[in-house]
Amino acid sequence: MEAADLVPVPDALDPAEVKTLLLNGITAWQMLHRRAAVPTGGTIVVLGANGGVGSTLVQLARHAGITVIGTASVRHHEMLRAAGVTPVDYRDPAMYDRIRELAPGGVDAVFDHVGGAGLAGSWELLRRGGTLVSYGTAATKDDEGNSQLPVLKLFGRLALWNTLPNGRRAGFYNFWAGRRLRKAAFRARLRADLTVVLRLLADGAVAPQIAARFPLSDATAALALAESRTVAGKVVITPDND
Repeated sequence: MEAADLVPVPDALDPAEVKTLLLNGITAWQMLHRRAAVPTGGTIVVLGANGGVGSTLVQLARHAGITVIGTASVRHHEMLRAAGVTPVDYRDPAMYDRIRELAPGGVDAVFDHVGGAGLAGSWELLRRGGTLVSYGTAATKDDEGNSQLPVLKLFGRLALWNTLPNGRRAGFYNFWAGRRLRKAAFRARLRADLTVVLRLLADGAVAPQIAARFPLSDATAALALAESRTVAGKVVITPDND
């Protein structure tokens, strides 16, 4: 890392919270405010609204006065309601129909990390002028064969949809986009966005999901919990003297 990549962190912030929020916070902020540019009063759909990026998207959107419909398993619905989200069961075969009932006029943006066959359902939820932000291919991660093929198909599909005369937009978000070819612009954007996210953390407007903290000496237990998929949020390992 070069010195130009460094961003000052307010002294009062908890290092574990900062580390937990960094990538998720920048990703969520840039997708919501740069890629989709959702206005105050708009409505969005967040797939996996209980996850790391999803929960951060929820907080940023609610702070900006945006209505959120979020998908998650039923056991996370109360948590989503408490965050001001209208939950929808992602296991429901009629999930997209349910979302259309909640937003019959369409939504301003859909944030989809799943990809696969369901991506078309996300596209169809958009109103005219809406944006589909794809940022993952979780649905095809276990497919056999060339691991790049699903990604190439995804890019092709998004490009095709952008040619349709319906006023909708679709794109793939990549945190590292532009870093090689436009390094100065990438750094300036990252510095500006991270500064905003850290300020929101300091103000209490956004909080990272930390499921548990373990000292370094208990790293084995921390990894076991993280891999158990039984908790929501990050498992943080801290120095033994913390």
